Amino acid sequence: MDLYKNAAHELHEKLVKKEISSVELTISIYNRIDQVEDSVKAYLTLDKENALEQAAKVDKIIASGEKIAPLAGIPGAIKDNISTKGLRTTCSSKMLENFTPIYDAHVIQKLRADETIFIGKTNMDEFAMGSTTETSYFQTTHNPWNLERVPGGSSGGSAAAVVAGEAIWSLGSDTGGSIRQPASFTGCVGIKPTYGRVSRYGCVAFASSLDQIGPITRDVTDAATVLNTICGVCTMDSTSLHEEVPDFTKALTNDVKGLRIGVPKEYYAAGLDPKVDGVLKKALADYEAMGAKIVDVSLPHTEYAVITYYIIAPAEASANLARFDGVRYGYRDMKATSAPEMTTASRTEGFGAEVKRRIMLGTYVLSSGYYDAYYLKAMQVRTLIRQDFAKAFEQCDVLLTPTSPVVAYPIDGKMDPLAIYLLDVCTIPVNLAGLPGISIPAGFVDGMPVGMQLIGKVLDEETILRAAYAFEQSHDYHKVMAPLGGK
Repeated sequence: MDLYKNAAHELHEKLVKKEISSVELTISIYNRIDQVEDSVKAYLTLDKENALEQAAKVDKIIASGEKIAPLAGIPGAIKDNISTKGLRTTCSSKMLENFTPIYDAHVIQKLRADETIFIGKTNMDEFAMGSTTETSYFQTTHNPWNLERVPGGSSGGSAAAVVAGEAIWSLGSDTGGSIRQPASFTGCVGIKPTYGRVSRYGCVAFASSLDQIGPITRDVTDAATVLNTICGVCTMDSTSLHEEVPDFTKALTNDVKGLRIGVPKEYYAAGLDPKVDGVLKKALADYEAMGAKIVDVSLPHTEYAVITYYIIAPAEASANLARFDGVRYGYRDMKATSAPEMTTASRTEGFGAEVKRRIMLGTYVLSSGYYDAYYLKAMQVRTLIRQDFAKAFEQCDVLLTPTSPVVAYPIDGKMDPLAIYLLDVCTIPVNLAGLPGISIPAGFVDGMPVGMQLIGKVLDEETILRAAYAFEQSHDYHKVMAPLGGK
């Protein structure tokens, strides 16, 4: 039985009815990893012994007649910048190549409490800096839809693992689109919750005012299920929101009658692949046929979002990554003869090119004489971007945009960094405004998945999940399995 083809909610039913065991399910996932991992390269670390031990524990709970949580006994994968006690966490960097945390991230604590299973840690762009998973120190992950193309980033390993059947669900982190963009490129569902809805405690910081952990799954039901588990107040995170967490699965009503869907003209401008545009126009027509109302809106400061992000994010990164100096932990150059020489050599060798590029940029914009000209002005523009969204939501309930203006492109490592940065234009504004956003499969272009992004108001994950679920249920895009081929 190809259990890896099932969604988490389907497998939960099978476990409860005792049609399968958690051990059987977990073994089937590791068998699948044995079959395809050499081609996909989604994982950096596997944890088979502990996973099977946990699966056996869940089977005993089921046998005793106790109720189990929706994710109990369901194998998932964790992005390698999320702290897992006793399990290597590298951020795909030489700097942390041998780092083993002594504590769990808040999301891991909550998942462990629900008796879920961790298959292993997934590959990513180094310290979450990148959009292709090519900046990893260890390996490049491949897109299961076409092994010669990128899976997106920085959570490319997490998305590829789910789509290739190497995990049933996964966690990623999203600083400027790093959950939604790989979900778009690989044809799965990825949601970035409202900033603060999920605790960042235990997620190795890139840009603290932008980072957010979220789920990557096969379908919208699974996304809501994982979100139910990982949301909640954390006393170790000062940005954690003290808000009641609803049952997100109750929003999945398959009804969008009267829902006002905003279409921001700035997201459908030059740079958008005409074929991708065609897929999204069809999706809008489908929504209209289901009873939704389409509303034209404007987000005039969208054109400044990318440059604003690439001032704020590197500035925060330069501060966050200052702790990696070769003294307390991380890679240390042993040939140095003085402390300054050791720190310089350790950081030069320990960090990759993209990380060093962003640290240098961030240090520059925070330096004396440039703070007001760059960082302060970027923060002012960030406020304008937030105001744009607030004004748009006076006219609509959700916004519908491309997740990416293009489909996944070839792996080659030669694409100009600036060109890659510009491809995040559709996802970055959501992080700057702290809003929830979800990417779901909306169709295909030349055999590659196209992602559709739905953006909601602060703390209104329920509405975007409702809209996403209604579209998903009227199409079969989420059921199509990736071929793991090339060309």
